[in-house]
Amino acid sequence: MYMEIQERIRKVIEENSVMLFMKGSPDFPQCGFSGRVVQILDACGAEFGSADVLMDPELREGIKAYSNWPTIPQLYIQGE
Repeated sequence: MYMEIQERIRKVIEENSVMLFMKGSPDFPQCGFSGRVVQILDACGAEFGSADVLMDPELREGIKAYSNWPTIPQLYIQGE
């Protein structure tokens, strides 16, 4: 299971030059930090993919392990 979620995360990051793992959606952020990142990306005119970690507990824990960083939102640009 762990390897499957890590592979899923890697693929979605590769498929989106800008990828935001957030709480909620760009239209309805569920935390202030996620909302602020969306505002910044929108102000820059950036096209970005997003994933709502609140809808998927495996993704929520998996992205923390993937990045070795304990908090969300997490923003990836060109894979980093």
